[in-house]
Amino acid sequence: MIFSSRLSLVAAVLCCSLSACGGGSSSSGATPPVTTPPVVTPPVVVDPPVVTPPGATDPDWLVYADHCATPRTGLQPNGLPYYDFQGTLGDELKWVRSFMDESYLWYKELPALNMADYRKPVDYFTALKTPLITASGKPKDQYHFTYQSEVWDTLSATGAMLGYGITWSRSTDTSKPRVWSATLVEPGSSAASAGVQRGDVVQSVDGVDIHDTTTQGQALLSAALTPSRSGETHTFVMAREAMSTATPPVTLTVTLTSTIQVKTPVQNVKVLPTPTGAVGYLQFHDHNAVAEGQLVKAFTTLKEAAVTDLVLDMRYNGGGYLTIASELAYMIAGPDATTGKTFEKLVGNGKLKEDPPLAFLSTAYGFVPAALKRGAVLPYLGLKRVTVLTTAGTCSASESLINGLRGADIEVNLIGGQTCGKPYAFVPAPNCGTTYFAIQIQGFNHKGFGDYADGFSPACAAGDDLQHALGDPQEGLLATALSYRTDGVCPARPSANRSLRSAGPTELVRPAVKEIAIYQR
Repeated sequence: MIFSSRLSLVAAVLCCSLSACGGGSSSSGATPPVTTPPVVTPPVVVDPPVVTPPGATDPDWLVYADHCATPRTGLQPNGLPYYDFQGTLGDELKWVRSFMDESYLWYKELPALNMADYRKPVDYFTALKTPLITASGKPKDQYHFTYQSEVWDTLSATGAMLGYGITWSRSTDTSKPRVWSATLVEPGSSAASAGVQRGDVVQSVDGVDIHDTTTQGQALLSAALTPSRSGETHTFVMAREAMSTATPPVTLTVTLTSTIQVKTPVQNVKVLPTPTGAVGYLQFHDHNAVAEGQLVKAFTTLKEAAVTDLVLDMRYNGGGYLTIASELAYMIAGPDATTGKTFEKLVGNGKLKEDPPLAFLSTAYGFVPAALKRGAVLPYLGLKRVTVLTTAGTCSASESLINGLRGADIEVNLIGGQTCGKPYAFVPAPNCGTTYFAIQIQGFNHKGFGDYADGFSPACAAGDDLQHALGDPQEGLLATALSYRTDGVCPARPSANRSLRSAGPTELVRPAVKEIAIYQR
């Protein structure tokens, strides 16, 4: 529909130049006379000339693609050369404007900005989005961001992220003391090796109290909690609350080192025995490339165990590739429910040719061929019902999974919290070392529904229970799910959070790139 890869950009530009776009030589076939050119002393050129199409009045993103103020040289990490040409800041700014005018879903709502006011393409792009809001008062476009291209390429291919292996949650009520808690600890990470557990609450970092409100204290805490480079070492004092209110919290001091951590998107696959049959459970944290093979392995295990129901834990899943969501939907529902149906219809802004609807994929895309070959037949459970554990951290491609299954008449029961609300997707667009993410597509299921900008509501509301491990049948969301599937009645909600985590609403601490839906052509 829009953009595929840097190779296609370069091919398009070369194609344009070889066919003499905007003018060129005649193709009559006559042999031109041989002449001796006059001797001319070339002028001294200080700055490389700007490549501009003759007579162009509205810049085309294909013309300005890869024309960079500071071209990269040498080889990319994949061994291929960089495709940058010498250009100017103006070329990069014009590319941004043309990219948005051509592909942005709400291009008619773009503000009138003076391009000359911006010295960085990223700043111009950041300001160039719709200013409108949703019915609930949220910004209409909350998902407009950029990433360094090499970082994004590594992240999307491997799931590697810089950090300690902790997914943090933080309090959002600024009128109360600050609370940072570990919600998820990656196996094998620095945090796991140091003994950090889900639910541990930060008390201080490098001697700075978590409640320090001074400018210096805030800066030190921010730098330590979200490190900017690998190899940083910081000392954390953390509190672990006991299960009994009569027992005081335990204090532990740990030294954590930041590393590039390859996270495991599929974890804790198990079969839970219940009076009404075997229930499958798995944690699914990221629709990234490596998830494909792990999901196939998980569903093969669950199929062999003859599970009759499934609890899919996506409380922290911010999205990723829609192809993965489509494959997962098929593995849940099977061919009887999905054959001939659309998983997601992708609707753009009307300017460009639309992609065909995304079907429920019964074979593998093959993101990581070593793990799963393209075209491999996917296992499936053939379920009519699935329970999904959700929070505000459940976003984008995760919501497409929910919506797509409902479009195929699969009963999807949500337990936990309201999802984030992102029925949109984009095709990442790289230019001059920056990958741009702008909303380009709205997704609709087989029944034509795609209006959930304020999220999906749970059948049973329940808070994220940080006192129990994920997958523990006593953990709040899972316990609620198992109870609800038995009789369709929401159980009484447990008491409010204990003192260590009594700061009210919280949010996950993660970059915008972890809350996305990406269409993979």
